Amino acid sequence: MVIMRKLLIAGIVVSAGTLCAMGITAAPALLHQSNSLSPEAAVGKEIFFDRTLSASGKMACSTCHDPRYAYGPPNGSAVQYGGPDLKSAGFRAVPSLRYILNYVPVWTHVLPTNPIELFTETDTVPAGGFTWDGRFNTLHAQAMLPFFSAQEMDNSSAEDLAKKLSHADYAGDFRAVFGQDIFDHPQKAVESATLALEQFELQDASFHPYTSKFDQWLDGKATLTPQELRGKQLFDDPNGGNCASCHLDEMGANGAHPIFTDFQFEALGVPRNNEIPWNAKPHYYDMGLCGPFRNDTASKDSTNCGLFRAPTVRNVASRQVFFHNGRFHTLREALLFYVERDTNPEKWYPAGRDGKAEKFNDLPPQDRVNVDTIDPPLDRNPGQPPAWNAQNIDDVIAFLKTLNDQDVVDKNGAATPSGYGSNASARQTLPSNH
Repeated sequence: MVIMRKLLIAGIVVSAGTLCAMGITAAPALLHQSNSLSPEAAVGKEIFFDRTLSASGKMACSTCHDPRYAYGPPNGSAVQYGGPDLKSAGFRAVPSLRYILNYVPVWTHVLPTNPIELFTETDTVPAGGFTWDGRFNTLHAQAMLPFFSAQEMDNSSAEDLAKKLSHADYAGDFRAVFGQDIFDHPQKAVESATLALEQFELQDASFHPYTSKFDQWLDGKATLTPQELRGKQLFDDPNGGNCASCHLDEMGANGAHPIFTDFQFEALGVPRNNEIPWNAKPHYYDMGLCGPFRNDTASKDSTNCGLFRAPTVRNVASRQVFFHNGRFHTLREALLFYVERDTNPEKWYPAGRDGKAEKFNDLPPQDRVNVDTIDPPLDRNPGQPPAWNAQNIDDVIAFLKTLNDQDVVDKNGAATPSGYGSNASARQTLPSNH
């Protein structure tokens, strides 16, 4: 069964009360300019950048979530490598931590509760939770994972990690915040470390700077070029790119700047990525909500197989790896796949036994029915023109580049230009013809 994401948006608004409550929009940008950290958050900052907390002595949280790259990966590797020798492959592409952490709603999937609803209500789309599969409802719970993952920092036990923390340069600050005897209680010390990380990620202004050209445009302090405006039109068009149905891009009623995700889950049928070592196993599949890492009621629902949470597209133009499995390495290629997946499947998928493109080949055959083939532009057929042509792709890329923050470096190591060349005093409006 294909889950229709667009039908849920109104339901989320009703059930949550406001879009902001579900993390659809961020708080007004001006509220985030102070960078005064609490003592807990200051300790968390030290932990975030501390490589000595790993088995290799060379991996910190910041190794994969590099602040120079919007707290995303610093390279184009489909997955990052960790473990004691930094040779253990991860399972999924590293997402950016910027903007979303303060607003991620808890995992939600409203299901019919009686026979009448079962036949009259459209199934709602799963939403919320941290990571690609939403299996953690708090940042501190999520933060526990990389500390002990064999593919990341690879600590063997709470005692192992607590000992490293006790030898850190900031151990005195850790004791001052969490108690002088904190390291006598390893499990409590580890839990305190994750709480400190959580506070750093929530409080530090570098996780939500709102310094992009797009933010300046929203505030009437910059002008988008004609090409950038065309790109936004294409991004928003529900019958074209339809990007804004998941990556919401309008200001909130309170002047809130959008964070470009609705936190909902979607199956896009991204091609299998042979760069990921785990995919050398022919029967290994990463099915998102269905596992292999999520193991709860949601993972037992076959209609969830292949669904992954929609990421923010802020700073997406600075990335070198795209989608949950890192299948694509340029923004242009990712966008081309998005609009050509169904019109030119042979371009993106290998041929099957029948000689035809084996679409959605990164899912078991029985779960491929979950892939969205209803919402534009994913509703087209071979031989039809893609929703965007080459010029349209250029325009959309130009728009997406306006979402880069000033401090983010591109793949060539250059920071986003800080000057916008504008004397605008009021926000532009989009042309009406499209």
